Amino acid sequence: MAVPLPRHAGSLVRAEIVPETEQYRLDKALTVILAGQVTALSRARLQALLAEGCVSLSGKPVKDASRKVKVGEVYSVRLPPPEAALPEAQAMDLKIVYEDKDLLVIDKPVGMVVHPAPGNRDKTLVNALLAHCGKSLSGIGGVARPGIVHRLDKDTSGLIVVAKNDVAHQALTRQFADRSLSRTYQAIVWGVPVRGTGSVNAPIGRHPHDRKKMTVIARGKTSLTHYKVLESFEGAALVECKLATGRTHQIRVHLAHIKHPVAGDPVYGARKTRLAGAAQEALHNFPRQALHAMQLQFIHPRTNKPVRFATKLPKDMAGLLKLLRRKK
Repeated sequence: MAVPLPRHAGSLVRAEIVPETEQYRLDKALTVILAGQVTALSRARLQALLAEGCVSLSGKPVKDASRKVKVGEVYSVRLPPPEAALPEAQAMDLKIVYEDKDLLVIDKPVGMVVHPAPGNRDKTLVNALLAHCGKSLSGIGGVARPGIVHRLDKDTSGLIVVAKNDVAHQALTRQFADRSLSRTYQAIVWGVPVRGTGSVNAPIGRHPHDRKKMTVIARGKTSLTHYKVLESFEGAALVECKLATGRTHQIRVHLAHIKHPVAGDPVYGARKTRLAGAAQEALHNFPRQALHAMQLQFIHPRTNKPVRFATKLPKDMAGLLKLLRRKK
């Protein structure tokens, strides 16, 4: 839920480093100095403002929250204008695979963010759902993420289920928790896994040096992905993945962990493979992670009967496969 901004929201405030804060981290120093000037400006909020480029020194943005400050430095902090506490309804085209009075199944396109967050305050799936469902959706699962049971990354396409009432939301959430809800993905990966079928059982947690990334780490949460090679090519493969757990970026992290990262993944690395002609160019230049949520299966919260939904690969992944098949 959006937190109300301070009384100076929409203005520019200045913070001069004083002896008492010398050698503090920048985020801590600004928190201390601005405490008397700006209300409700927490250290976490300052870290977010730093990341968004809202803090500058001598006219140049400073984003490093851990930077050591020096006496006499004068930082400018731009406080964005206040935003609505609740997401706004925005009419947008949705590819609805199924809908009844309890839930929707949507084929999410590439580029659509699921719920509002810093940097993506509108034109999200939540904004579209509020316009499609009206006030009946408000508050289900939380005011900032109404109806959302699970999520897909912005550049991952495919099926996502949305609850339209509290009973459905609770039932679907339980199925995610007990792993009875089944999700199947297809990915185009670098290289061909030696084992045609297998599982990656490796704990996932926040990367210790890059908080925007996840990684396989001993203190992470239990994470299990089952995979199967559906088709192999020269230097690449089409792989089916089934999630047994639901960690952030799980498939992308696990496939990178076994040295077969998803083609086009901008975060978890690319494996360089020598190919020829158009196939090489298409694989190296694929503009997003080649990952698509193909199937969803769960128990309908009202009928208590299993339901299954499937969708085709989007045009960009289908086109890449076509080029790879020509090289076989």
